Amino acid sequence: MTDADPPPFYQAHIFVCTNRRPEGHPRGCCAARGSEKLRDYMKARAKELKIPDIRVNTAGCLERCEFGPAMVIYPEGVWYRPTTVEDVEEILQVHVIGGGRVRRLMLTEKDVPPPKA
Repeated sequence: MTDADPPPFYQAHIFVCTNRRPEGHPRGCCAARGSEKLRDYMKARAKELKIPDIRVNTAGCLERCEFGPAMVIYPEGVWYRPTTVEDVEEILQVHVIGGGRVRRLMLTEKDVPPPKA
């Protein structure tokens, strides 16, 4: 951020992939792995916890289909693959509220999709 940049609208801006692909698609999709339920839980729980300056958004494909459900938290740009509401709760508590990281759920530079044929 520079002096010329406006202040961010949110302290945490979270994008949760809810992309759908046809059943049987070789890459799969986050929606088929329950991402909509996880997004809905995260939105409701963040409101319940009264976390200030947070936005949880639906996202189209984030290109990590094989590792989904995928989510990314900005401004840090940290990627996660939560599979349960307990995982989402841990991300909210440890990352969003506490400023830490949930290493066991993080997607890293090693988690890239296979090359396109």
